[in-house]
Amino acid sequence: MCRWLAYSGSPVRLDDLLYKPTNSLVMQSKHSKLGAETTNGDGFGVGWYGTGPTPGLFRSTEPAWHDRNLRELAAQASAGRVFAHIRATTGTAIQQTNCHPFRYGQWLWMHNGVLGDFLKVKRDLALAVDPSLYPLIEGSTDSEMFFYLALTFGLEEDPRAAVAEAVAYIEDTGLRHGVQHPVQMTVATTDGDTTWAFRYSSKGNARSLFISSDVATLQAQYPDHELLSGLSEDARLVVSEPLGDLYGAWQEVPEATCVVVHGGEQALYPFVPASPLPEAV
Repeated sequence: MCRWLAYSGSPVRLDDLLYKPTNSLVMQSKHSKLGAETTNGDGFGVGWYGTGPTPGLFRSTEPAWHDRNLRELAAQASAGRVFAHIRATTGTAIQQTNCHPFRYGQWLWMHNGVLGDFLKVKRDLALAVDPSLYPLIEGSTDSEMFFYLALTFGLEEDPRAAVAEAVAYIEDTGLRHGVQHPVQMTVATTDGDTTWAFRYSSKGNARSLFISSDVATLQAQYPDHELLSGLSEDARLVVSEPLGDLYGAWQEVPEATCVVVHGGEQALYPFVPASPLPEAV
């Protein structure tokens, strides 16, 4: 499958996220500990919010550990909101348009997982995408199709409800085609101000997902830790797997949960496809 991270907080250099941690995303591209595959070498992508009207994207079909341009970029660029993704294809082509994150206007989207038997349901899912959005689909992945379904169902107005409705539609479509487990996902999306992350599987065994603990508490526990010392108290990371082994630094996100991160505040909500939205837990 894939691995990803979503950071928000004080501006950090990209290499502080992608290279320096002991279990950095680049390290996970060769030696993932919790992923479905150990190696995630079928491309990568980084999205960040800078001074432009839309987020920047850098995507490549190179393995993340092998790309010298990524190392050069990461050593210089900094941002206060970063999405990064390393890819292990589930069958679609290794090409730049299939690398995450995907972008629409102010929005970024990335996915770890699979839509079951995608080729069986691809046509029906494509026909459900709003006709004004369909021409913007550039690649061939189930992940990008999922993004445009969520946009069709109102991602820009209510991300939690839109993703719930999109998942329900994918599950209904899959079941009509005899797909036993239509959805396996951890998803992250952002409008540049808030991050929403989802952990869910039709099978009930979703891919791993973690959120960082309160930074002020960690800074008090580890006053000499170089990477922690430069972070603002509102800094948050949502990750496929922990970037390090500091005790108390990571909390596992439960199955069937949506995480909402806004500034230094975070809330967890039960995630149920297309049901009335529950309260925070």
